[in-house]
Amino acid sequence: MAEAAGLYYEIYGPPDGAPLLLSPGLGGSALYWNPNLAALAARYRVILYDHRGTGRSDRAVPADMTIDTMAQDVIALLDAIGIERVHFIGHALGGMIGLALAVRAPERLSKLVVVNGWAKLDPFTELCFDTRLALLRDSGPEAYVRAQPIFLYPAHWASACFEELEAEMAHQLASFPPVEVVERRIAALRAYDPGPDLHRIDLPVLVITTSDDLLVPWQAGRALAQALPNATRCQQFGGGHAASRVEPEEFHARVLPWLADEAWDDEEEGE
Repeated sequence: MAEAAGLYYEIYGPPDGAPLLLSPGLGGSALYWNPNLAALAARYRVILYDHRGTGRSDRAVPADMTIDTMAQDVIALLDAIGIERVHFIGHALGGMIGLALAVRAPERLSKLVVVNGWAKLDPFTELCFDTRLALLRDSGPEAYVRAQPIFLYPAHWASACFEELEAEMAHQLASFPPVEVVERRIAALRAYDPGPDLHRIDLPVLVITTSDDLLVPWQAGRALAQALPNATRCQQFGGGHAASRVEPEEFHARVLPWLADEAWDDEEEGE
C-alpha cells in the first residue's frame, strides 16, 4: 500500500512515460478506472488515487471541504511523489477537481480532460443529488449503493453486466465511507461555481459528454466547453454517466490521440 499526504495511490506504466493522473467521481475510488488502466498505462505513467474520505485514503475530511481543498490534495500528492506536471483526466467530481487545479496551479497541468462535468450545476443533477441523499439518510448506505447503477449506467449494459455490478456493489458497501463524508462531498459539488475563473484556464481542455447521461445532461458539458478559452468538445453517442467504463474503447479512441496531439475526428455528434 502506497500513501502520501493522507491519500492512497498507485502508479503504473513506463517510468519514463509522461505522467497522467486519473481522478474518479463522487465515489472517490481509484478502482473506477480499472477498465481504462491497461490502455492508458501502455503509453503513460498513470497515477491513480482515492479521494480523501473514500476508499483506502484517510477517512477524515474537513467540515468545510470544497472542490478547491480537493485540488490542494492533488498538489500535495504530486509534491510528495516528486511529480511536477501531469496530464489530468477527471470524471464528474474529478473533472471539477481538475478545473480547480487549472485555476489554482496551472503550471502543474499539461492537458486536462473533463468527463461529464459542468460549469454550472444543472437543476436535474441537483434533483438527482436530492434523491441520492434521501436514500442515504432515510434508507441507509445499502439502498444508496444499490441505486447507483440507475444513475451511472445505461439499462442494457447494467443488465448484461449485472453479476459484475453485484460484486462491485458488495465491495462498495463493505468500504462505504461515513455518511457525513458523502454529504460533505455532495455539498462541495453543489457549492462549486467557478464563474469567471473558467476564463483564466488557457491550457488545452477536452470536454467529453454523453448523450444518454442520466445524471448530468450533455448540455452542461457544452456550456462548460463554451466557457473555456481553449476547449475541444467531443460528444459520445452513448455510455451513460460512467461512459469510460461502459464504452472504454470509444473513450480511449478519443482521449489518447488528443493527449498525444495526433490526428483525430473531433466532429460533434448526437445533437
